Amino acid sequence: MLRQIEGSQAMAEAIALCRPQVVCAYPITPQTHIVEGLGAMVKDGRLADCDYINVESEFGAMSVAIGASAGGVRAYTATASQGLLFMAEAVYNAAGLGLPIVMTLGNRAIGAPINIWNDHSDAMALKDAGWIQLFAETNQEAADLHIQAFRIAEELSCPAMVCVDGFILTHAFEQIDTPTQAQVDAFLPPFDPVQVLDPANPYSIGAMVGPEAFTEVKYLGHQKQIDALDVIPRVAAEFREVFGRDAGGLIRPYRTDDAETILVALGSVNGTIKDVVDAEREKGTRVGAISISSFRPFPLAELQSALSGASRVVCIEKSLAPGLGGALASNVRMAMRGLSAPVLTVIAGLGGRPITRAGIARVIAAAGEGALDDVTFLDLNRAAVEGQMMRAAGLTDTGPIAENLLKALNPGLVRRMTPKRRGME
Repeated sequence: MLRQIEGSQAMAEAIALCRPQVVCAYPITPQTHIVEGLGAMVKDGRLADCDYINVESEFGAMSVAIGASAGGVRAYTATASQGLLFMAEAVYNAAGLGLPIVMTLGNRAIGAPINIWNDHSDAMALKDAGWIQLFAETNQEAADLHIQAFRIAEELSCPAMVCVDGFILTHAFEQIDTPTQAQVDAFLPPFDPVQVLDPANPYSIGAMVGPEAFTEVKYLGHQKQIDALDVIPRVAAEFREVFGRDAGGLIRPYRTDDAETILVALGSVNGTIKDVVDAEREKGTRVGAISISSFRPFPLAELQSALSGASRVVCIEKSLAPGLGGALASNVRMAMRGLSAPVLTVIAGLGGRPITRAGIARVIAAAGEGALDDVTFLDLNRAAVEGQMMRAAGLTDTGPIAENLLKALNPGLVRRMTPKRRGME
């Protein structure tokens, strides 16, 4: 049924239809509306047979989810940004224990400086924790991916993270086709755990493992990710059969058949990229795009096939690996082994900075002219950056970088700085 609904509420309703038995809740923007929606449904009985547990921290949320999943019930939680970092130890534990927890990550920048807006820094910080990472392009897909995530996680006994762009998706209202309980029940079977803590059959999980077996344990976690490369597209195909629409999978190429330049990106920015591709195609520019739905596991073979005809590949990245460039481009370069096309990085949208159609069009033009650097910062205010570098070179007390940049951009803000002893001012 099509309804005009906030993205977070659509996700909460989809999660509820999956019949979680434990929901661990701790608020942090921008995921809070999701767990609030689930709490309301537990309270009024729409989500029955579910323990809604308010915890004291994000670390507590993941710890409760681990205990619940190990106890044999379907467990769910959500977080964002610093909250994900705070639960990092437990995030690794969940994967190492092979527990099929599903978690929503409302993607948000990581400080300092403090920033509550969207980028992908949080997902990239824990990209190698052993979780499946699925990225949603739209709110419809965000809702649909949660239904698929429970199926994938439970089939593999591996935790799954559904990454949704904070505010851009979580707080946006749009028409979303919400499924029925019968549809979800037909697609998602009851939880049948492969390991359960049971007093009648006692054993330990998470025991100490030394050098004689640790590599083998890690290999088996790696193998689950490899197996997921087959499971994820199969589940997406079965989802299409039941629900009548596409969602998820590994990658989604867009107008790439004869493209010379192909843009690769994660999440909601792909909608803007597709609009620009359409406009550039009308001008005769041979450009296409690929939206990566599964970042972990990373679809090396599928991506190589889709990029094999490109003259150049441009990764639009909403995160930064300082001193390197972008995590996405590093993975794409692995997929491009044996191919001659260069892989270029464009860092964009950090801390919620808008990624405009005009900006992407400039990137496409520069790429076609061979004018893009290996790493380009889209819409970087070079005057502000160079001014701060000059101040830092001439002062012993530079003060906080973020404040100085804000003051440079807002001349009304004044702060006295201490010149070096040689008398520079």
